[in-house]
Amino acid sequence: MQIKPMTEIRAFLEKIAASMGIEIVDVEFDNRSSTLTVFIETEQGVDLNTCEKFHNAIMDPIDELDPSYGVPYTLNVSSPGLDRPFKTQRDFERNLNKEIEVKLYAPLKGQKFLEGVLTAFDDNAITLLIKDEEIKLSNNKIAKINKAIKFD
Repeated sequence: MQIKPMTEIRAFLEKIAASMGIEIVDVEFDNRSSTLTVFIETEQGVDLNTCEKFHNAIMDPIDELDPSYGVPYTLNVSSPGLDRPFKTQRDFERNLNKEIEVKLYAPLKGQKFLEGVLTAFDDNAITLLIKDEEIKLSNNKIAKINKAIKFD
């Protein structure tokens, strides 16, 4: 199935999202199920009501955009989940000075999994504070970064 570029769909939806205090984290299309999924975030988090409100707000406008060139598709709006990998600069900004989990391609000091506080980042590396020791990790050594999930 042919679909418009994700960048075009995302840019179109971001205007609506911004007016609602919602941030679009990602937009994906699954060809097998003909499903367009929009992942959203807010400062307060995302619940079912937030997803429903945004879905209702974009239903008609996205049909006018016609992302699938007239072919039927399913529209989903979802939270990206607690353990989603960081993909954007905004993900890093949102988690600065917070606990994160880092999975490495190869062991560092015998460990491929690190947990610490994100103290700095740029286009090439992150700095992680682990037990009073700052460790700078090059992005090309990192397989995945996500928010640390703590259950009380």
